[in-house]
Amino acid sequence: MTSQPIVSFENATPPFWIGIDVGGTSIKLGLVDDQGSTLGFVSIPTEEPKGPADAMQRASSAAKALCVKAGVPLTRIERVGLGTPGSQDIPKGMLIAPPNHPHWHNFPIVRCLEEQIGINVSYANDANAAAFGEFWVGTGRVHSSMILLTLGTGVGGGIIINNHLVVGHNSFGGECGHIVIDPSPDARLCAWGGGRGHLEAYASATAVALRAREQLAAGAVSSLSGEANSVTAKRIYEAAMAGDAWSMKIIEETADYLAVGITTMVHMIDPGLVVLGGAMNFGGANSPVGRHFLDRILQSFRNRSFDYVEHGTTIEFASLGSDAGYLGAAGIARMEYQQKQ
Repeated sequence: MTSQPIVSFENATPPFWIGIDVGGTSIKLGLVDDQGSTLGFVSIPTEEPKGPADAMQRASSAAKALCVKAGVPLTRIERVGLGTPGSQDIPKGMLIAPPNHPHWHNFPIVRCLEEQIGINVSYANDANAAAFGEFWVGTGRVHSSMILLTLGTGVGGGIIINNHLVVGHNSFGGECGHIVIDPSPDARLCAWGGGRGHLEAYASATAVALRAREQLAAGAVSSLSGEANSVTAKRIYEAAMAGDAWSMKIIEETADYLAVGITTMVHMIDPGLVVLGGAMNFGGANSPVGRHFLDRILQSFRNRSFDYVEHGTTIEFASLGSDAGYLGAAGIARMEYQQKQ
């Protein structure tokens, strides 16, 4: 389900867009108006082994059904936005080798979806789409520049500078999780196995769990000591909420690693706003652990940055949750449509 309020066709602002966010287990689709309001939402299973052609056929059918249910003629949809995991060739509309979609490699996904749905499609990396969603109608809506970090199994990201999404020459722009924060030859490897010393290797949920297991195996004292082989970032959060000091220390270390990466990106881009999204937010703004996590990032960033840059930079949690992807995909479709007029 979406957490966005559903508006009626009569109360919506045309033109209309469809946003499609492809994930490992589900594909989220939203029918969105020109203000970023949602008229309809549906989630369908990805069914990765069946391949991308099958998924795009089912996504097209689901999108058409959304329009029927909302009372919006398909002819009123100006453009569709599609976000998929990398790697990609965005100009060619090609999926190249998405790590968690082994049956989806080297596939012309944009052409396939356009043939199925009969509407022009704008294409984006899924994390870039999420960044654009937060920028358009979320935490970044009053800003012209923004960095989003998505904290989950890996560390994704997206960058908007002066209202323009950074895509890059190799369709790799905004991959913030792959900046190097540890240059040592024995630095950790990130989740996809090829990035030594990358931010993702230290601050993703996968990395948090691995660091925790290593410390527990080495004798760290914690309420989680009996879970040394199975501890997860979620369990660390739960233990920290229950007062486990070691779990809070793991969260603080994660905040410090993130602050190193954030400082590097801010000194390069100076966006004024850094937004933290994804599932691993340790409870977010509504949790004392989440607030401490954010405060620790701010403190560590403050210790590394120039005073006037630190004072002019806001770091806060994302507000759209898992809705950011489909909203951002729709927003990118809207932006490309406007650019072509």
